[in-house]
Amino acid sequence: MTKKDEKERFEFERALGRLSEVLKELESDEVPLDRAIALYEEGMNLSKMCSKKLEEAELRIEQVTRKEKLK
Repeated sequence: MTKKDEKERFEFERALGRLSEVLKELESDEVPLDRAIALYEEGMNLSKMCSKKLEEAELRIEQVTRKEKLK
């Protein structure tokens, strides 16, 4: 695993962990509206980032699989 791969994996896992924290806070009954909106926005941004990383990983896996089938 390259340093870039390790960094991206760490960033993905950190974003996923933060997304989990955001969801827990949003699910609580004591979140003021302004805070809930800010958390929602943060959660959407984190979700987009995680989805993009997962799509990139899926493409990489597909490329590796195609190469192996050609051998």
